[in-house]
Amino acid sequence: MLGTLAALPSFTACAAPADMTNPKFWMPEERDPHERTFMQWPVSTVVHPDPVFLDMLQQSIADVANAIAEFEPVVMLMDKQFESAARKKLSDGVEVWDIPTDDLWCRDAGPCFVRNEAGDLAISHFNFNGWGDKQVHGNDGKIAAAIARRMGLPLRDNGLVGEPGGLESDGEGTVIAHESSWVIDNRNMGTRADIEAKILEAVGGKKMIWAPGVKALDITDYHIDALARFTEPGTILIQLPDEEDVRGDPFAASAYETHDILAAASDTNGKKFEIIVLPQPYDIRVEAEDFVASYVNYYVCNGAVIAAQFGDREVDAEAKETLSELYPDREIVMLNVDPIGECGGGIHCATQQQPKV
Repeated sequence: MLGTLAALPSFTACAAPADMTNPKFWMPEERDPHERTFMQWPVSTVVHPDPVFLDMLQQSIADVANAIAEFEPVVMLMDKQFESAARKKLSDGVEVWDIPTDDLWCRDAGPCFVRNEAGDLAISHFNFNGWGDKQVHGNDGKIAAAIARRMGLPLRDNGLVGEPGGLESDGEGTVIAHESSWVIDNRNMGTRADIEAKILEAVGGKKMIWAPGVKALDITDYHIDALARFTEPGTILIQLPDEEDVRGDPFAASAYETHDILAAASDTNGKKFEIIVLPQPYDIRVEAEDFVASYVNYYVCNGAVIAAQFGDREVDAEAKETLSELYPDREIVMLNVDPIGECGGGIHCATQQQPKV
C-alpha cells in the first residue's frame, strides 16, 4: 500500500479499543518475557517453484519452531489445507492457526505487538507490501490484520509501509535502521523526517539513528537485523566481514559505515553504545553469492537464543561463545537452517514474538 503518509496516525479498531488513558504504546525488547512466538509456513510455489527445495525449507522452518517450542508456545500460521502434511514435521508443542500464508517471513509480514503501561496489547500495522512489490504477498499482506481480528486487538495503522525486520528497538526509546529500507518510494513517499516520525510512533520510540544501507541489491534493501542487533539497552552486537572485502562489496562497505555511525552515536538517554563485533563466517556449507550467513539474525525466546551455524567450526564456536556471554541466563541453540539462508534471511526473519503482559 503506497502513498503519501498522513500527518496524523489513524487506528483501526478490531475489538474494544485499548485503554486510551494509557495511550503510549511501545515494542518491548526481544529478551523481555514472551507469551508465544508466531511463525509462518511457506507454501507459495510461485516464490518457491522447486518442490524439493520447498520441502527442505519447510523442514528448516519446522526445526526452528520445534526448537523454540521447547522453551515457549509457538503458533504456526498456515491455510488449514496444509496442516496435515505440516504436522509430520512439527512437534506437538507447535499450535497451528488457520491463517493463510505465502512465505515464511513472519518478522516482516506478521504481527508487530506493542503494549502500554496498563498492560494493553495492540498490533502496529506495517502494511507489508512484499518489500516494495518485489514478491507476491496476497496472503502475507493480510496476516497482521487477521491476527488482530482473531485476538481481538486494536490494529494501529498510521500509514507506514515497511517491515519490522528493517528496524531494531532497544525497548527504551532508541531505534536504529538503514535508510535504504524505509526512505524508498516503493514503500513510503515523503521525507525522511515524515517516515521517522511514523516509525517512532509505531514502536514507541523517541530517537532514531539512521545509517544509509544499500538499496536495490537484495529484496529487503538491507534490513538492519541481518547486521546489527540490540542485545540489551546500550549494547549492540554487529557482524563485520574482513576489511579486505570492503572495496569490492557494497554490503561490506555499508556494514563498516553502519558500525562507525553507531559507534559515534548515543541512545535516547545520551549514553554511548557498547559495540561488540562478531566476525563473518567464510568456510561455510553454502557458497552462493546471495546466501545470508548472519549470526546476529538470531531469535531470543524464553530461556534460549536460537541461532544459526554455517559449518565454519571456528567462527560458529566463537559466535556461540559470544552469545553465551551476552545471554548468560539462556541456553544457546545453534541450528543448520541453510535453506532459509538461501532464501536471503535467517531465524530472526522467520519469527515474531508476542510479549507477555
